[in-house]
Amino acid sequence: MMVKKQEKNAIVLCSGGIDSVTTAFYVKNKLNYKSLTIMFFNYNQRNIKPEIFFSKQCTKSLKANFVGINVSNLSKFSSSLLNSKANHNKIERKDLKDTKEESKNWYIPARNLVFLSYALAFSDFLLLNKKVKSDIFVGFKNEGSENFPDTSKIFVKQINNISKETTESKPKIIAPLIQKDKEDIIDLATKLKVDLKKTFSCYTSSDLRHCGTCLACILRKEGFHWANIKDPTIYKE
Repeated sequence: MMVKKQEKNAIVLCSGGIDSVTTAFYVKNKLNYKSLTIMFFNYNQRNIKPEIFFSKQCTKSLKANFVGINVSNLSKFSSSLLNSKANHNKIERKDLKDTKEESKNWYIPARNLVFLSYALAFSDFLLLNKKVKSDIFVGFKNEGSENFPDTSKIFVKQINNISKETTESKPKIIAPLIQKDKEDIIDLATKLKVDLKKTFSCYTSSDLRHCGTCLACILRKEGFHWANIKDPTIYKE
C-alpha cells in the first residue's frame, strides 16, 4: 500500500512527565510528521489525576490529538506502590548512590510491553482505516545499569522486531532520549521551549503538587540541579 510521506503520524506515549513531554515537543518541532497523537494510559495509578492533566496540557500546547486507553486491570498484577496508597520511603539526595532496591518498589510488570501493544494496534488502525502511516515514540531515558527491563535498548530493539513481524503498518518504535541523562533532557526541554511547570514526575501525589520526597521527585530535583536550570516545580516537602 502506497502512503504519501507527508501523511505520516507520530504516536507519543505520554505520562505528562519531563521525559515524555520533551519527547513530544522534540517530535513536533524537530521531525517531519504531519500529525501528532498523544497516547495516555490509565493503569489505575495513584497519580493519574495530575498525569492526565499534564498530558492534556501537552496535547493542547502541541495542537495534537489525544487518545486515552484504559488498562486499569493491569493493576491486578502489580505490587507496585504506584498501584497502592501505602506510604513510600522518603528519599534524600544521598540515597541516589544506589536506587536499585528503591526502584523495585515502583516497578509494574510488563507495563511498557502492554502500552506498546496498544500503540501497535492503533498504528494498524490508522493505516487500515485512514491510510495514515505512523511511528511510535517513547520517552525512555538513560538509566545506566539500573534500568527496568522494559526501558532498555534491547527492549526497544525487540519491540521493533515484533512490529516488523506482527503488524500491517510496521511502525518504528523510537526512543530519542534513551542515551540522555535527566539533566540533558531538561536542557533539551529548555531549548525546545517546553514549559517545565507543565510537567509532572511525582509517583505519589494525587494533586498538581509534587510530594518532593519520592524517588521520582528527588531525581527531578537532581536533574534541574545538574542542568543548572532553576526548578519551577512546587514541592510539598
